[in-house]
Amino acid sequence: MNDPDSLLESLPLDPHQLCMSLTRTIDRRGALQIGLFGTAGLLGGNAFAAGAAPATASTPKPPATPAVPAKPKPDARATSVIQIFLWGGMSHSDTWDPKPDAGYDYNGPMKKFLSSNVPGIQLSEWFPNLAKQADKYSLIRSMTHGNNGHETAAYLVQTAHAPGDRLAYPSVGAVFAHMKEKEYRGSLPPYVVLTKPQGRFSEEGFLGAKLKPFATGGDPNAARFEVEGIVSRNINDARQTARRDLLKNLDTLRKSVGNTPIIEASEAARTEAYEMILGKGREVFDLTKEKPELRDRYGRHTFGQDCLAARRMVEAGVPYIVINYPGGWDTHSNHFQTMGKQAPELDQGLAALLADLNDRGMLETTLVWCCGEFGRGPKIDWQPPWNGGRNHHGKVFSVLVAGGGFKGGHVVGASDAKAEEVAERPVYPVDLLGSIYQLAGIDGHASLPHPMGLEARVLPTETKKEESGGLLTEIM
Repeated sequence: MNDPDSLLESLPLDPHQLCMSLTRTIDRRGALQIGLFGTAGLLGGNAFAAGAAPATASTPKPPATPAVPAKPKPDARATSVIQIFLWGGMSHSDTWDPKPDAGYDYNGPMKKFLSSNVPGIQLSEWFPNLAKQADKYSLIRSMTHGNNGHETAAYLVQTAHAPGDRLAYPSVGAVFAHMKEKEYRGSLPPYVVLTKPQGRFSEEGFLGAKLKPFATGGDPNAARFEVEGIVSRNINDARQTARRDLLKNLDTLRKSVGNTPIIEASEAARTEAYEMILGKGREVFDLTKEKPELRDRYGRHTFGQDCLAARRMVEAGVPYIVINYPGGWDTHSNHFQTMGKQAPELDQGLAALLADLNDRGMLETTLVWCCGEFGRGPKIDWQPPWNGGRNHHGKVFSVLVAGGGFKGGHVVGASDAKAEEVAERPVYPVDLLGSIYQLAGIDGHASLPHPMGLEARVLPTETKKEESGGLLTEIM
């Protein structure tokens, strides 16, 4: 009973999961392992040494064609970003780029189309709430990359780098976590995913496990939002406090050795860990603190409560939050049945989020963007086994952007009469992410630390003409 490690192993909280969630104070994983397992493990020698910094790349050659043109930059307004990732690919023609005159083979049973509160912007019948708020967001209807593979298209949309390169680049969320690390002082990790990562690619890329997103797990629509490593079903606050006090009492090494830099670092990590479990970090995920009528407005479903939790994380200062849509949009079959259920939930949750951020004066500093890795085929596939489904479509799809310096009430680009091809103003991943980075004060040309010292930058240093249409200056 005097062995602190054996005592910890008998407790239900998994310290390793908590270790993975923190992002500061030396190395996240090592610091928390020491902080939670007790400082007795420090006698193990140099295993906790901070390690040498990654080698820096040699001075790069001037880029032939810059991905981010040298133009007057707008003010960096976005302090937090909420990305709603519609993994699987949501149909653009059934949602934010409807084509009423395309005919039955393209629209199927979809017959109603809604005018919005901005003249000229029309949505499908499943988005009445967003139709009332078109002045708060803009639609990109000419997003394109031409890639129809889930993994490769997701990689393109979330890194702006072409798949198949020798380097596995980090996602936009991991880049934010890296770039904002020094200035962020919140209780939660800087890159959080609600509720599960999709595993389409390794979001942290070559930046390593310390910048892997913290996935909450659980369900915010449940009676208790059980967040991985923070809120446990089988342990209450009193027991957590008792465990913390037990660890402190067993910390004989600190009592005998006194304060040293490494012991102080471990104590800081332990304090940070328990701040997540028992302090402000935990409070962020307690949705019962919100008024029931507000929770109803977001929708009493997982996605709606995901959006509410994301707003609370913005208030806590978290730089980058991803909502991976529960259920996905890979509608090869049962397309219209799935859309009829999920699209109204997306409409309710997203509209409530934009209105709530706006009412609280937070939309100007919170950038929201929402899309999948591609769209769905505009022409319905009536043949078995699909029987009225839509296939992958990377030639053109739609993105919703709002806040953080993006103007509302605009449409960028256009698809053709049947939403099959880009008709005007193509927008590529490098254009979208370049604009998001600029509005957040991140230099698209900045170098990223590669563990082998290879040259790597936030955005591609060279792009072909057909892979960049320029930043979204129309709405910035």
